[in-house]
Amino acid sequence: MADISSLDFDAEKIQPQASFEPVPTGEYTVMITESDLKPTKSGDGQYLQLVYEILDGDYKNRKIWDRLNLINKNSTATEIAQRSLSAICHSVGVLHPKDSAELHNKPFVVKVGIRPAQGEFSESNVVKAYSSIKNQKPAAPGGKKPWQN
Repeated sequence: MADISSLDFDAEKIQPQASFEPVPTGEYTVMITESDLKPTKSGDGQYLQLVYEILDGDYKNRKIWDRLNLINKNSTATEIAQRSLSAICHSVGVLHPKDSAELHNKPFVVKVGIRPAQGEFSESNVVKAYSSIKNQKPAAPGGKKPWQN
């Protein structure tokens, strides 16, 4: 048991947590807001975890997670991750990053699909492709892009 009386918490003032259903398949304007290099479950590799925030539309402010297996015994997994990272770098215009933070806060477009539920895991989003925003989305009326408001 935990005494939370010092928090002065009032559930009537806080919107209840909504379910985390995947966003529908489609293209979304996003930016990377978080990144971290983490060890793989087996402990013999590392993946770059990226968190994307959707910048506009019905799913504005929703987050999508992506994992790039940059260090892995499986050379195919590593090659796919390197190609994905290259696509992200080209999409945001940072071709020689030394730190993943250099990729943060730069809008680009991701094509999102849905990975079916498997075992104990419910269905989730999966990023299928990355592209530059200038090739995908026109500016909103007045020349401002939705995330510049």
